[in-house]
Amino acid sequence: MLLRMMNMKKILDLTKSVYDLVKENPEVAEIMKSLGFESITNPAMLNTAGRFMTIPKGAEMKKIDMNVIEKEFKARGFEIKNKEGLK
Repeated sequence: MLLRMMNMKKILDLTKSVYDLVKENPEVAEIMKSLGFESITNPAMLNTAGRFMTIPKGAEMKKIDMNVIEKEFKARGFEIKNKEGLK
């Protein structure tokens, strides 16, 4: 079982809602907060806007460079998925 857990990758699928990403891995919320998405740790925001907001949409609204976001998630061991064709 330990070996199985060690082989599990942390995936950040940019087509998923922020709500789904945080539900799958709560670490996503803390990383996003550190990048300037302060309201992500507010349960009300996560449960409303977070259900339809994706990271690329939020980055565009907040004027946060997606390259900075990707770099931070990669530095924390995430594999970025579905970034092709997204702003």
